Amino acid sequence: MAQPTPTKARLIEIVAARSFSTGPETKLASGRVSNFYFNMKPTMLDPEGAWAIGALMLDALSGERIDMIGGLEMGAVPIATAVATVSYHVGRPVQAFFVRKQAKEHGTQSLIEGLPKGETLAGRRVAIVEDVTTTGGSAIKAAESIRAAGGIIVRVLTVVDRQEGASDAFAAAGLAFTALLTAADFRA
Repeated sequence: MAQPTPTKARLIEIVAARSFSTGPETKLASGRVSNFYFNMKPTMLDPEGAWAIGALMLDALSGERIDMIGGLEMGAVPIATAVATVSYHVGRPVQAFFVRKQAKEHGTQSLIEGLPKGETLAGRRVAIVEDVTTTGGSAIKAAESIRAAGGIIVRVLTVVDRQEGASDAFAAAGLAFTALLTAADFRA
């Protein structure tokens, strides 16, 4: 097995210290129950953690042409923002957006947020991001909204894949999938 890059190794350390826990059973967003849990918000909102996620995701997309990056609220918002910030810094700007779980009843009433007035996802090449992937349901929900808006989904990226069926679900949905880290990085 190849050694992780210094940035990936550091991200594993940050996640282990700030976002990974074991112990009593916890109910996951998928509805499943587990004795290990990733609460990625402390890592995603940490300056070094956000930078590492943004840099590693941008690197994972280096061979792809991506116009926009985003995913389902709430987990995708800090990730897409980190990638957009790093992308600007390295001279390969990628616009961030997010998909609401349901449209607000006021304002634009849009499911897709972050686009300037008059712009849509139609014809745009999109990467979907999320913090933790179990079954893939959240990213698939985001994909449905993005496709309905005319976006072309190039890849789904997650910070941590719990390795509980998401890759099969994404393959069945015709979505390419990449995980920066897996549960095995923390359960060795």
